Amino acid sequence: MVRVKICGITNEKDALTAVKYGAWAIGFIFYKKSPRYISAFKAKKIVQSLPPFVTPVGVFVDQKEGAVLDIARFCGIRTIQLHGEETPVYCKRLRQKGFSVIKAFRVADSFDPEQIKAYDVNAVLLDAYVQGVPGGTGTAFNWALAKRAKSLGLPVILSGGLHYNNVANAIETVGPYAVDVSSGVEEQDKPGVKNERSVRMFCEQSLL
Repeated sequence: MVRVKICGITNEKDALTAVKYGAWAIGFIFYKKSPRYISAFKAKKIVQSLPPFVTPVGVFVDQKEGAVLDIARFCGIRTIQLHGEETPVYCKRLRQKGFSVIKAFRVADSFDPEQIKAYDVNAVLLDAYVQGVPGGTGTAFNWALAKRAKSLGLPVILSGGLHYNNVANAIETVGPYAVDVSSGVEEQDKPGVKNERSVRMFCEQSLL
């Protein structure tokens, strides 16, 4: 069964709505330039409200290792998603400290899936490449590249431009370990504020 991650959570209501409809993971963005940024204090309160077996994920972009560890430990987060230019060595160090690591790759038409092999991580997340934006763009990419990445053996989390009208097709095409959505389930022009109907329909289409 494909898992669902709802990312860019900024409040408890949206987190519990995602859980209600079957989300496996909830993503918190600790990148201050993101319109979906959340403070560690707010994230910690939301993490404490989650039921068992829901995975909170901390999303970071080119932050110092010490800062990442401090935030994750403070919030009670054991899974770290890296959306910047983090090196294989950086990722390996986090794993050695007991964290699960998801490395995100921004996929343009020139993307070479073979580069994934250099990373000893728990999963890779594939998102669309948009210049100057590390993620959450709401843009799709060529899913054939995701299929090639999947053939390399690591669990693939598919992201980028997904919404309830296309996620079933994406799953059928790629067969990912999980799908990740943020802007595709939000209220119009309100980054970080989820629309309950969109969350429900996305989860329903993903979990068919």
